[in-house]
Amino acid sequence: MLKTLFSIALRHLLGRRRQTLTTIFGVAVSTMVLITTNSLTRGLLDSFVETIVNVAPHITVKGESMSPMPVNLFEKESAASVAFVDDNIKKQEREEVRNYRQLLAVFGSPEYEKELLAASPYVVSQVMAVKGNRNQPLLLKGVLIEREDAISGIIKKLTEGDIAMFENTANAMLVGRTVARDMKLKLNDQVVIIPASGHSRQCKVAGIFFSGVNAVDNSVFVSLKLGQIIEGMPDNKVSGIALKVADPLNNAPLARELERITGYHCLTWQEENAGILSLFARIGAIVFSLVAFVGVVSGFGVANILVTTVFEKSRDIAIMKSFGFSALQLVGMFVLEGFLVGLVGALVGGVLAIGSIDLFASLPIESSQGPLTKTGFSMSYNPLYFVIIIGVTVLISTLAAILPSAKAAKLEPISVLRDSSL
Repeated sequence: MLKTLFSIALRHLLGRRRQTLTTIFGVAVSTMVLITTNSLTRGLLDSFVETIVNVAPHITVKGESMSPMPVNLFEKESAASVAFVDDNIKKQEREEVRNYRQLLAVFGSPEYEKELLAASPYVVSQVMAVKGNRNQPLLLKGVLIEREDAISGIIKKLTEGDIAMFENTANAMLVGRTVARDMKLKLNDQVVIIPASGHSRQCKVAGIFFSGVNAVDNSVFVSLKLGQIIEGMPDNKVSGIALKVADPLNNAPLARELERITGYHCLTWQEENAGILSLFARIGAIVFSLVAFVGVVSGFGVANILVTTVFEKSRDIAIMKSFGFSALQLVGMFVLEGFLVGLVGALVGGVLAIGSIDLFASLPIESSQGPLTKTGFSMSYNPLYFVIIIGVTVLISTLAAILPSAKAAKLEPISVLRDSSL
């Protein structure tokens, strides 16, 4: 019986080829648009996470002391809480990590060698860079270049210059590509760095780098010693310590443990970029909701072709019922037609989506996508999204066939056959 119903459903669809092909095309286009749009939004998020994980520190030890300090650093915190009231008015001190070398020794100890892959102390300063008649405020970061390379891979991201020139040149600096473009900087150019307080210094461009993260490419790197001098910090203090961990996607427990051990606030990359990650999630949900209406419209197209089929095949349906086909079998037949249209359209749309995704990914244009700058669009090829969207499209098309099939099941054979207009 199922074979018979399938044969009849196929004849109904082939009997109206133009309308059937138009409906399949509509379903295919809606599927392609939905998959491509989802691939773009998810690809941007995946690319952001991948880039941040590869470039930015996974955990940052900030110069913000935890209060109160634990008595025993190696015991777990007790459930009790104690509040202290200090009525002295003190000058607000800048955030800094004291005796950072001791912390580096702790991070490099056998207890953490498997969890912490790299640690890089740094000093940050907001400065004014001046070259000729051009000036620009920017973030200056003093680092130990070998340790910083273990965090961000800065050496491989140099587009001009080399690290030897940076290490062998006094007051050398590595400049982000955005800064270099805005100030029209080239290798060996002299730039005057003016800090908020203290003396200005003349620095030399020893390299230009491009990381793809706009915030990083809008900054400059200098040696840690020069950064301490510009910021007015003693030799044993830094602004923070950047850490690279073995499991960057599950780093919160380690960050909380390091807070207990060091007494400083430890910020994960997820916490530092919570606003951007939340924005990506909201944009993805909004885009998916809007484009999903295209799938609903394609469902109306499926319903339309089946309503027309019921109207034109009313006499055939009546004859089928008079031959013993039950209402449930007729409902199944039209639902099968909706399923076939949705399945063929969704599969065609999936193939078209692969082509459109490849097209967007291969476009030779540089685009600034939110916090990132990339060549071409970041597209996701996750097969799970294909399966989910194709499945939802087929489901919508199948559900769209319920109303026409219910109408066909209610037809009375005697009334239909008596009506001469049919």
